[in-house]
Amino acid sequence: MKKLPRPVKALLAIGLVLALVLLWRGCAGKEEQGPQGGRGGWGQWPPTPVRVATATRGPLDLEIKALGTVTPLRTVTVRPRVEGELLRIAFEEGQQVRAGQLLAEIDPAEFRVRLAQAEGSQKQNLAELENTRIQLKRFRDLAGANYVSAQEVSDLQARVRQFEGRRDSDQAAVDEARLQLEYTRIVAPIDGRIGLRTVDVGNLVRTGDSDGIATITQTRPISVVFALPEGVLPSVQAAVREGQALSVQAWDRDERQPLATGSLSSLDNRIDVQTGTLRLRALFQNQDESLFPNQSVNVRLRLGSADVVSIPDAAVQFGNRGTYVYVVGEEDTASVRDVKLGASHQGRVAVLEGLEDGERVVLEGLDRLREGGKVQVVDADGVPTDAVDADAGDKAAAGEHKAAAAR
Repeated sequence: MKKLPRPVKALLAIGLVLALVLLWRGCAGKEEQGPQGGRGGWGQWPPTPVRVATATRGPLDLEIKALGTVTPLRTVTVRPRVEGELLRIAFEEGQQVRAGQLLAEIDPAEFRVRLAQAEGSQKQNLAELENTRIQLKRFRDLAGANYVSAQEVSDLQARVRQFEGRRDSDQAAVDEARLQLEYTRIVAPIDGRIGLRTVDVGNLVRTGDSDGIATITQTRPISVVFALPEGVLPSVQAAVREGQALSVQAWDRDERQPLATGSLSSLDNRIDVQTGTLRLRALFQNQDESLFPNQSVNVRLRLGSADVVSIPDAAVQFGNRGTYVYVVGEEDTASVRDVKLGASHQGRVAVLEGLEDGERVVLEGLDRLREGGKVQVVDADGVPTDAVDADAGDKAAAGEHKAAAAR
């Protein structure tokens, strides 16, 4: 048998492959083709099972949630005001202290010596002042009888004024030395809880020490600073202008347990242009010290009650376009709807714009939805609601039939 040329063999191999591909595609097309000419025999994708909820209008306790940080009203670093050896520590780390309470003491020996020197110099100058005044009085009497000149009297008057000035300087020096001696007793400037000490007894302390001796933080009362988006500020400002005492709750990080209840105390004077938020401060009495400085908490600001359209917050989606929901129309088709949200309370959120009372929104099955896609509404067990309604109707009809037969 005569061998075929190599190019001819290559062409035959390519033709055989193309024939197999065409045959496979034809068989696959026949299998997928249904009676309606579409995929799966239905002409469209099957409906997506979803759970829905209805937007309802009614009274809703408005509550705004935010993240906050427990912030002390006052924090003071206790630093020495004079230099010397730390002689004594008079506090326990972590204890509550009162303003004026002794915290530490610096060796006062050197400052007592300085005070004694200042007082001695003062006494010496006072004696000279008294002696000069006596001389001035005598010279004035002699000047009346022309025994001394007027120049001598004038010189003594100048010396008296000089010693009077020195008297004032000496008094200031004594006061300063006495104040320096008092500064050897370091006392608490505010009420609060004192932290861990940063220096031990026996060390030389200076006024320029950045860490100081310890830090006192006011914990009763205490505040929580949090930020709210500028979109909800009109509601907050309206309540503040009306004189309402807005209640604020602080919850733990996991939002499982309320920690404390306080009230809104102040608003910042400008909006952060980078985040579009405004900072607010809430005040808590914190008698049980359940709030700790720099603690992260969840904040719930209550604005009262209002008649609004609300939906479950599980229906709200977040994306590049902002907040939106999937709305189920009359023909069971899903469509995306942008919404503007307000405050929320106990799992429901107020819808300021975008929804009307009675419209249905999707709660579950959101990951498989697309714009204009068909949906099948199901209950919590995944049973289509139309099947449930039909089954209920059949049971009712069967009951009526049995009742008629019994009669």
